[in-house]
Amino acid sequence: MRSEKISDEVQFSRRWRPALMSFFLRRVRNHAEAEDLTQEVFVRLLGSSEEVTKSPDAYVFQVASNLVRDRARRSKIRSEYRQTTASLDGHGIEPFDPHRIIASRDALSLFAQGLEDLPERTRNIFTLYRIENMSLDLIAESFGISKSAVKKHVTKAMVFLMARTRDSR
Repeated sequence: MRSEKISDEVQFSRRWRPALMSFFLRRVRNHAEAEDLTQEVFVRLLGSSEEVTKSPDAYVFQVASNLVRDRARRSKIRSEYRQTTASLDGHGIEPFDPHRIIASRDALSLFAQGLEDLPERTRNIFTLYRIENMSLDLIAESFGISKSAVKKHVTKAMVFLMARTRDSR
């Protein structure tokens, strides 16, 4: 049964490959891309559970035409994206840089670990003030301490986190 399927695939390739290559070469003018598109037609047709008995020639070339249209749409979208990003140069918007993303993730991980290493009360006060944007008055009232004590906890946390970040570099 497996060899029968392989035999069908070989026959399918022999029958359609030259016509599809010609079809794609006239449209994309790139041999490697024509090869890729031809293979994509084979994958779609041989992987499909549909059996086309009425006008298989038209069906094969309809699939091929759809692939060319999809390629053109993707190309247009990529081109527009490149133009948009090129026009943003000089406007203070930095492109994605994988190295910066990794460095930022590492810094965030260090920050999170530093938060975990803080005393619980200091961590909670710092989180409420700097992350949750709660007022000093409300935090002081919630913990039953003065505003200056809240400021001292926040300062202690900032000094600790900055030292931790500096030491890791």
